[in-house]
Amino acid sequence: MPAKSTTPGPVELTLRGIEAANRRDLDAVMSFLGPDSVWEAAPWGLGTHEGRTRIHRFFEDWIGGFDEYRIVVEEMLDLGNGVVLAVTQQYGHTAHTRGHMQLRSASVFVWAEGVVTRVTNYPDIDEGRAAAERLAEERV
Repeated sequence: MPAKSTTPGPVELTLRGIEAANRRDLDAVMSFLGPDSVWEAAPWGLGTHEGRTRIHRFFEDWIGGFDEYRIVVEEMLDLGNGVVLAVTQQYGHTAHTRGHMQLRSASVFVWAEGVVTRVTNYPDIDEGRAAAERLAEERV
């Protein structure tokens, strides 16, 4: 009987990254990214961020803009070939306003050699799901 791998797979790594974001531990979040990784938030009008330094700056601005912040995972799927689909809700609140931010999205994570090479965030869950499925098939 073959030994079970102790190396975490893409879903486990993605969950660890989300947990780090919930702790606001940006150094831990960055440890999951490669030097040339891309964080695509353009579908939300928040730009494309390339490389650890720019992605770190984006997260500082995004997460740092809230006094309270958390991500709740609704669904996480390993679609194979290093592609993970995460459907999440982000919640944020600042002490300066009475309102709360609630943002539901589909994020497509592409993993290679233990690091995220690209994340694309979609406001339309079905669009994100279709893109993730297509990408997993293309990466065969």
